[in-house]
Amino acid sequence: MQIIRIGGGSTKRPSAGAIGGKAANLARIAALGLPVPPAFVLPIDLCAAIVAGDPGAMQSLAAGLREGIAFLESATGRQFGARRDPLLVSVRSGAARSMPGMLDTVLDVGCTVDAVSGLIRMSGNPRFAWDCRRRFLQSYACVVQGLAPAPFVDCLAALIASERADGEQALDSEAFERLAADYRAIVDDADAAIPDDPIRQLEEAARAVYRSWTSPRAATYRKLQNLADLRGTAVTVQAMVYGNRNRLSGAGVAFSRDPSTGTPEPVIDVLFGAQGEDVVSGDRTPDTESAIVITLPAVAQQLRKTLIALERDFADVQDVEFTIDDGKLWILQTRAAKRTPLAALCFAIDFVREGMITPAEALLSLQGVALDQLARQHFAERHEPIARGTGASAGIAVGRATFDSDSAVKLAAGGDPVILVRPDTSTADIAGFIAADGIITAVGGRTAHAALVARQMGKPCVVGCSALSIDASGRAAHLTGKIIKEGDWLSIDGEAGAIYLGRCEIVAERPDAELAMVERWRSKVA
Repeated sequence: MQIIRIGGGSTKRPSAGAIGGKAANLARIAALGLPVPPAFVLPIDLCAAIVAGDPGAMQSLAAGLREGIAFLESATGRQFGARRDPLLVSVRSGAARSMPGMLDTVLDVGCTVDAVSGLIRMSGNPRFAWDCRRRFLQSYACVVQGLAPAPFVDCLAALIASERADGEQALDSEAFERLAADYRAIVDDADAAIPDDPIRQLEEAARAVYRSWTSPRAATYRKLQNLADLRGTAVTVQAMVYGNRNRLSGAGVAFSRDPSTGTPEPVIDVLFGAQGEDVVSGDRTPDTESAIVITLPAVAQQLRKTLIALERDFADVQDVEFTIDDGKLWILQTRAAKRTPLAALCFAIDFVREGMITPAEALLSLQGVALDQLARQHFAERHEPIARGTGASAGIAVGRATFDSDSAVKLAAGGDPVILVRPDTSTADIAGFIAADGIITAVGGRTAHAALVARQMGKPCVVGCSALSIDASGRAAHLTGKIIKEGDWLSIDGEAGAIYLGRCEIVAERPDAELAMVERWRSKVA
């Protein structure tokens, strides 16, 4: 088996069919001269054999990982999991077609006990080192060993409460050291040993990422998106860069244009002092581009220029994951942005107008979009919403409130429209997303994986509604002093981020001017 190297002087441009769309695009970004952490890729062809437990495939995997780690050590000048200047890596999935949030990732692999000492020496920041350690323990335990995330989440919440801290960002290094010890105790109590050998960690993480191909949520997503022809996932192993290093570090996701409304302005979310999964998981509400402009104005300008360069090179709206490590911008991946049908129409028209694509190419980009069903919707009466969040997927929805995916599926099967109301946007709720007419969450941002999926499905979505809290019973919610019970009617505006009580009347207007433009293209192309 031959690994594919990315960055570190490599100029190869393998196909998405061989190494997955994520890695193929990463190689393309590196070829543009943009800042990409070095990486190597284990191919899609290995996936089925690893899932089946084939001994020969396991040997090929181990050999490929050893070769790849040697490349990363040479490219970075660091040693994997070592006590001095340690190298840590992320282990990521990547099919030939994008499946946002449906496959697994393991971060901070190689964060051994020795590596914690090395990170402290390297950064002078014990808080950062212990944060990486506790993140690794949770990521490895949940993805590789199949432990539920709830005990780790509860442990963190208990520590925050005991420290009387305002979130994990307020915890100091001693608190994170205790948290790492508590996480290790959770693992030990479950009889799920975590090896302190970095190579063993890496081998097990790579196998787990390959195995995530068969997870129920991934299988459901492939069925929904007609992706049955995909052969599996690749595994990309990339040198870690650290959005949690210090106050000049953060992780974020940026769209080169608004994928919800089609507006030709970037949409950028960032969490300072965080790693990438914090942003896309949807369990925290991020800051916007203005936070980068205030803290690191040069990075904000560089990011804008990068979005323009990527959009022009790919001739499409891009969804970009980035990390800022001690004031330096790194690009971790890019892909075509999931978009609402109306946004797809706006993008096609703007790209032709800007000379980026031809009318014939624009028509190809609109294949599969039901143009005859497109409409801009708004509520007939303009009144004050009961609450607001962030509009994550444009559109109007009216339905009965439900608080879990099973209830959403049952209620929808009875013929009623459904609004799925959740604490956060989790891709584990994919069945509920399919059943729902609209989605509301208490936390999360526009760039969370589940918000991307909502846009792709054309489901109106409001995230980050701080006025919303879900009862522990899971059968009611509190919204600015009002109790919302299961079955109560709600109305949402996914563009404005507005939430209303009751059933609001919907008015639909066709985008006649834009549709006329498409008809003119068709007449000329024909």
